[in-house]
Order: sequence, then C-alpha cells, then structure tokens
Amino acid sequence: MELLRGILKAAVEGGASDVHIKVGYPVVFRIHRQLVAIEAPVPTEQWMNSIVEKMVPHHATKKLLDDREVDFSYFEPGVGRFRTNVFQQKGSYALAMRYVKTQVPSFEELGLLPVLKDIASSARGIVLVAGTTGSGKSTTLAAMLEHINAHFKKHVVTLEDPIEFVFDDNQSVIEQREIGLDTTSFESGLKHVLRQDPDIIMVGEMRDATSFGAAMQAADTGHLVLSTLHTQNAAQSIGRILDFFRPEEREQVRRQLASTLKAVICQRMVTTVNGGVTPSLEILINTPTVRKMLEENRLEKIGAAIETGRDDGMQTFNQALYDLCKARKITEAEALSKASNPQALDMMFKGIFLDEGRRILQ
Repeated sequence: MELLRGILKAAVEGGASDVHIKVGYPVVFRIHRQLVAIEAPVPTEQWMNSIVEKMVPHHATKKLLDDREVDFSYFEPGVGRFRTNVFQQKGSYALAMRYVKTQVPSFEELGLLPVLKDIASSARGIVLVAGTTGSGKSTTLAAMLEHINAHFKKHVVTLEDPIEFVFDDNQSVIEQREIGLDTTSFESGLKHVLRQDPDIIMVGEMRDATSFGAAMQAADTGHLVLSTLHTQNAAQSIGRILDFFRPEEREQVRRQLASTLKAVICQRMVTTVNGGVTPSLEILINTPTVRKMLEENRLEKIGAAIETGRDDGMQTFNQALYDLCKARKITEAEALSKASNPQALDMMFKGIFLDEGRRILQ
C-alpha cells in the first residue's frame, strides 16, 4: 500500500484531478485536463490484485465479483479522499480514482454566479445541476450544499454513490448515506427518506423514473431536492426527464414537473487564459413563462425563454461565454469551441445581437 500512497500523494501535490492505474502500463495523472504519464514502478498483476483486495470495502466486494466493476469512496489518511472505480480490462483489474477536495470550494473560488445562492436558498422544489461527465456537477452541488450549511438551519439527508465531499455540521444537520454501505439502493433510500424528517434531500444522480418520481413527490410535500443529471444543455434536460417515463405517463409527469421544478443549472468547463478552468453556466429558472410552456407542452420554446430571461437570472451558454470573454477570463477561440451556436456567438463578438429568442416567443 506504500506505493499506492506515494502515487496518490504525488497526484494531490501535483494538482491532478484523476489517477489512472492499470497492469503493465505507466501510471497516468490528469492535470489541467491533460493526461500525463509519471515516473513510478509499472503496476504488476500481483500488486494490483493485492491493492484491490485491501482497498475495496467489504460491502462492495460481492458487487465487484458479480459485475467486474464497482464504485466506492477511498480515504488515504494524510492524503485525501478519492472517488474510486475498480474495473476489469483485458482480464486484469484497473483503477480510476478522482481526487475529492476535503474542503468544499466557495462560490467565488469556483467562479459560480450569485444567482446560484438564491436558487440554493429556495424553500422547496427540484434543483438539477446538469452537464456531461467531468463538467464539475458534483463540485457545484457541493458548493450549494455548503452555502445552505453555512446560512440555514436545515436537516439535510444525502444519497450518494459513493460519498464524495464530506460535510461537517455548521448551521445545518447533514446526514450522508452511501449506496451499498448505508442503504441498499437509491430506490430504497428514497423510499424511506421522507420518514427521516428532512428539509432538504440531495440525490447524487437522477437515473430513472423511480428516483425522479420520488423527487417530485418530495418537492410536492414541501421539500427542496437537489440532484445531478447527464445532459448537454438546460432545455434538453426537460426532455431527458420525460424520457425516464413511459409515453402514457409523460403528460402527467410534465404537468407535475411544471409545479415542482425550481431550476436547472447546466455547466461546461472552459479553459481560462491562465491555463486553469472555470465553468460556463446555462441557467433555466421555472418562471411563470417557463411554467406555462411546460403545462402547454411547448418545450421547443424553452431555449428562447432562457435567452430572453436574463432579468430573472437565466442565461444561455452563448451569453455565459460572451460574458466570460468580455471579462477577459477566456479567449474568443475557447468560447467559440464550447458554444452551442458558434455562428451566433461570433456575431455577438462583432457587435451584432440577434434577438432570436424574442422572435421565437412571439
């Protein structure tokens, strides 16, 4: 375990976000989104088997044997916590480990907009943080929870697979439940969570109709539900949610969503001029206009509602990227490479602003 400890310590000190280890190949770190091979002994199959045997928690061993892969949280004393996936490739074990900072970064450190504090302060409803893998959804969600913890006396129950950030009670009381360790499944945890007197429920990821149905039930009864979703933009998230359900259920779900959704925050990581990363945020807030669109099944107009809703705190990816560029945080080339509509963004840089959203709504 000393070699693994040394690898993980080097990763943390070197600013790596991820560590990749497999038999017969150099150890690789991901630093500033780039893969870098490091100088370390090449892992052998015997060493890897020994490491996996020692690091996989008891409750996850059967799942690893049955499924050939498993997720769990691994803590190395004096180094830090890592979200870990053990899997097999070419018949041998491999490790993918993501470093989770023990201190939740602040809104300012992450470059998040103040409107997210207002969203996190909501009394009830469903708040989704969306994006692709590696877009920083979990970190943004953790920052929102920490804001709640610092400013409100709430009872928070989380369901995570695995636990990433560990919270210490401040103003709030927070209980973190890991799937497989503290509850058998998301379905089981969600079934019982309303009996645990929560004010706020955080679900690590919305995965299916069962989890989202439970989220809507909780929001209907006055709870705030926070979760993540794998989608590429805020407007697309509505369709993704409806896709969880059978066609005959979608009409009722859409109407229920109109009354329970609070906001969708979708983010993409962009490279800054100094070589770091910062999130660009597309924000959908369930204003009366958006709610009416959901009720009337005019989902194709939600993108236009976001574009024209800046006074309500909404913005599109193009608007977010334009603002980051004007603040000289990112280059125009980087903005265009991450834009939903590069042509429209290029026109914005040239001083031509097409009021496309208002035209669509009219």
